Amino acid sequence: MNDTGHDALEARVTELEMRLSFQEQTIGELNDALTQARLELSAQTGLLRRVMDDLRQARTVHFPDASEEPPPPHY
Repeated sequence: MNDTGHDALEARVTELEMRLSFQEQTIGELNDALTQARLELSAQTGLLRRVMDDLRQARTVHFPDASEEPPPPHY
């Protein structure tokens, strides 16, 4: 292989190595972002469950189930 072909091949390999390095860095950053998003989703899911539980408790206190009340006196 002549020097020009060898230089071109070496430049191409160097370019591919740089691209691979950039892609590995990008994948790492995306993985970190996905991990953070999953943690936030988990925290928000727990918060939503607590809010729903509180809402159910408040509803039963303020709006008791009609089936549990005694019938009106005219029955």
